[in-house]
Amino acid sequence: MNIHYEFPLEEVGYSFGFLDEYAKKEVRRTILKAICIPGYQTPYASREMPMGRGFGTGGLQLTLALIGPDDTLKVIDQGSDDSVNAVNLRQFVQLTCPGVGVTEKLEEATLIQSRHRIPEVALTEAQVLVLQVPYPDPLVVVESSEARRKIMHAEADYSRLLVKLYEDIVHFDEITISHRYPTRINRHYVIDPSPIPRWDVPKLDQSPALILLGAGREKKIYAVPPYSVAEPLVFDDVPFRVEDFRDEHGQRRACARCGAINSFLDEYSDDNNAKIYQCSDSAYCDGQLAQHQQREVKG
Repeated sequence: MNIHYEFPLEEVGYSFGFLDEYAKKEVRRTILKAICIPGYQTPYASREMPMGRGFGTGGLQLTLALIGPDDTLKVIDQGSDDSVNAVNLRQFVQLTCPGVGVTEKLEEATLIQSRHRIPEVALTEAQVLVLQVPYPDPLVVVESSEARRKIMHAEADYSRLLVKLYEDIVHFDEITISHRYPTRINRHYVIDPSPIPRWDVPKLDQSPALILLGAGREKKIYAVPPYSVAEPLVFDDVPFRVEDFRDEHGQRRACARCGAINSFLDEYSDDNNAKIYQCSDSAYCDGQLAQHQQREVKG
């Protein structure tokens, strides 16, 4: 959208936040229902957005329905503030929400929209995290009928999903799901937590921030309210584990840029095809690097 406005958007007939007021009210009502029934996939009338479905239209609708002139927005894509998807969504919000601040610093944001990652730094009660979701129902891998899946969710019947996990253990000696790990909320509904890595799943448990998940193509909204119990679906004798970034000597790998050893790392290859590792969360990496530089100056 290469459009330049020389006067306020309201004077050209655009509603603040692109969506009309009725649409925003409908999305907010759905959000309230989703919060009241943690983990329940609440249907809503997903609107057409000026971008292809699959590019975060569900999350964007949540953001546009909630954002106000006093908010500060942070948009990240797989941990990066500078990816194409994050930059385009941020620019769209700036275009349709005049006066809203944007930031790359997590502590300054009141509203965070993310694709595939939860920030490394812990969120606060004053923040809302919106996660983009491609497929909201974890049961879709074992049951094709949506009507039957609804019954299974209502009865908390996840036996077939547990069988799927058990088959993984039989074949590979462990559960090999790397992302979208099924997670039980408040000991009832099992959700697809969006394609976040297993590293981020424990951050859902007792999170002080409200976490909203939106699937535009599937027309579903669900929520993990603050301080909810979020438990990965596991067996008693096969504990859940996150990604292990240790080398062949058992040493924890560090970020090649900032030296962090307690963050989720992305793997790259340098010009010599040697593997290097760097923090997935770019803002966290920048913050760690700035702290190191301050220590060097003081030292």
